[in-house]
Amino acid sequence: MLHVTPEQHQIAQRLFLFICSLWVGSLITVGYLVAPTLFATLSDRQVAGMVAGAIFKVEAYISLVLCVGLLVLANLLVSRGLQAYRMIRWLLLAMLLCAAAGSFVLMPWMESLREEALLLGMPVRYSPLAGLFSTLHGVSSAIFLVQSLLGVYLVWRLSRPMTAQ
Repeated sequence: MLHVTPEQHQIAQRLFLFICSLWVGSLITVGYLVAPTLFATLSDRQVAGMVAGAIFKVEAYISLVLCVGLLVLANLLVSRGLQAYRMIRWLLLAMLLCAAAGSFVLMPWMESLREEALLLGMPVRYSPLAGLFSTLHGVSSAIFLVQSLLGVYLVWRLSRPMTAQ
């Protein structure tokens, strides 16, 4: 196994931290600034929800792509002797699972409920589907919170110097 000194991988480590910081910053911005501002600013909650949903969908896809790319880079760093990135891989995997649950399960399910309610001629919050939609929204919010907290912890761990072991 080839062991390379951390100094030789400083650029990769800095790039890793930079990408993670921008990504986690976007999660926090979208989830805790943009979405609440939409609901506070727009008088039509249905429109605010649809716009927020579209933004969260884009954020989820960005998360999926970045997680996979960062996992590949973390594996490379581990193979080069930076064992501290072993734990980082687990954090990324957990964040990937959060993004996948949102992208492939919760968001499509919520969108189908919204469309079904519109076919009934009413917004989802006034339809018979409101209870299920509310539950899914709560689960989605909880998963997003977990992903955000994992992201903050990820950046926190990455901000300390890592050396080869």
